[in-house]
Amino acid sequence: MTSDRRVVVIGGGLAGLRCAARLTAGGAAAVTVLGEEPHAPYNRVLLAEILAGRYAPEVIALPEPGPALRRGVRAVRVDRAERAVHCDDGAVLGYDTLVLATGSNPVLPPLRGLFEPDGRELPEGVHAFRTMDDCLALSAAVRPGLRAVVIGGGLLGVSAARALAARGAQVVLAQQAERLMERQLDAAASALLGAHLTALGIEIHTECRVRGLTKAAAPRPGAGTRVTGVELADGYRLDAELVVLACGVRPRTGLARAAGLEVRSGIVVDDRLRTSDPRIHAIGDCAEHDGRVYGLAGAALEQADALAAALTGTGGPHGTYSGTRALTRLTLTPGDGAGDGAGGFPAGGAPLDLAAFGEPTPLPGDDVIRLADATRRTYRQVVVRGDRLVGGVLLGELSTVGALARSWEDGEALTDFSHLLTDDGGS
Repeated sequence: MTSDRRVVVIGGGLAGLRCAARLTAGGAAAVTVLGEEPHAPYNRVLLAEILAGRYAPEVIALPEPGPALRRGVRAVRVDRAERAVHCDDGAVLGYDTLVLATGSNPVLPPLRGLFEPDGRELPEGVHAFRTMDDCLALSAAVRPGLRAVVIGGGLLGVSAARALAARGAQVVLAQQAERLMERQLDAAASALLGAHLTALGIEIHTECRVRGLTKAAAPRPGAGTRVTGVELADGYRLDAELVVLACGVRPRTGLARAAGLEVRSGIVVDDRLRTSDPRIHAIGDCAEHDGRVYGLAGAALEQADALAAALTGTGGPHGTYSGTRALTRLTLTPGDGAGDGAGGFPAGGAPLDLAAFGEPTPLPGDDVIRLADATRRTYRQVVVRGDRLVGGVLLGELSTVGALARSWEDGEALTDFSHLLTDDGGS
């Protein structure tokens, strides 16, 4: 790739900025990044720490690619025939190579009363939890003693509930499935996670389907309505001054679909991260590779690195992408003072570290090792196939979780894996 080759990256998140940084290093290309949000680029993974009051927004900032980034500019159309991107500010950017790193949107469930009758605005007090604006709005609204309901008990919902509780809110977590984080955790691990959240003062309802919202006129003239509660399918009502929608995310594929690119769940890409148009690539949460949309930071970064290597011709075998050994990590830290008293749980205490990876469900012939200690709040189950660690669910001490996760990510052979399950296994 020559330095005068024009590369446009749509998306200023982890994937887009990582790819841009790799391409601009050494002047490999003339890169322009379009970032829809007006904020400085940030690590979305750490938004819950902002909401919990543990970090200031600037702490999670990502390195900016200098003048290559155009903040607050949204791409509205891709003209493949002209090889141009049309923006909402009237700009038209020509490209030789286009990278779609458009990320994902929060899923808004079909709840009765979710939107105002005359539009698509959410009632006052109802928030998604996906962007910095979402996080700042929630931070401004939360206060000690406030009644909050989080809808969705996956990774995002658990993180949001813990953060609100740390700010002193009275939190109810409503999960439609039979257990928390059902995609990552087995029943025993989920129960331990639930006990930890309950100790933080969070009220948990599983197998609980939310049917709609109750509302009242907002106190400010012309402000529409404000949420007053959540209606469940069994007729029960939960009072709520704040509702957080944490029902998952969906790849942002609108630009690609309108441009005529192949789209299934995400934008379909091959092993060189090319779409059905070889001049257009997709990476991160919007991309679907080999039938899978990862939606994880690790995969986004690996895809960005592989694409940059492919475009610059410097990668050799690293210029292809064969998939990511996806790992889900979460550390739940008890209140550090902000939630003391009003939130119903004490400040301080040990964190609960969680990791889920690979194939936690064994096949015939697999070895399964399980250790649980309710007193010490630890649970470890790993699946070993031959001499390879193929999956596991781990809660408890940080170093053990890290050692096992690294063994799996590296794909290393294990001649003796039993020591990894002990309390000092990662030390």
